[in-house]
Amino acid sequence: MSDEDRRVDREGIHIDREVAESVSIDSELDSNVAGPFRFPEPARRRVSAWVLVGFAVVALLTIEGGWPVAVVFAGLAVWMFASAWPLRVDEHEALRTAGTAVDFPVGHASATLRFKGWRSRPRWSVVLYSAAEPPDQRALVVVDAVSGEIVELPYLERIAPV
Repeated sequence: MSDEDRRVDREGIHIDREVAESVSIDSELDSNVAGPFRFPEPARRRVSAWVLVGFAVVALLTIEGGWPVAVVFAGLAVWMFASAWPLRVDEHEALRTAGTAVDFPVGHASATLRFKGWRSRPRWSVVLYSAAEPPDQRALVVVDAVSGEIVELPYLERIAPV
């Protein structure tokens, strides 16, 4: 890809649609693909849990003395059911909630989903930059993805001017 095929500015890296199609850029990396995105539900773990329950039943019925194997599968299924949290707060709501936790006007922001604890409770880690040009403050706010509450004290720091 030549330098004239791509454009870099304050908005980021832009690649023309024809060039992106000719080099087969994945849709996750293609800036030309736009539209709503929904993070997959952690509650889909329930499907895996039912599969593990099925394996436990099969182990009990087909393996002589298969109860230890069935117990392992059943234990994994219980953990999968226990960690199948519903994702009630999407990234847009997490960004709004995090914006209320800081005392500066928010410019750029980004949210990433992570999981905490042995039951893998989902949490949004939201990074916020002040609206000043260039930004003079930034913050990290952690929002619970199930309840929508701010679960840790926001981390705030000043950004030295360049």
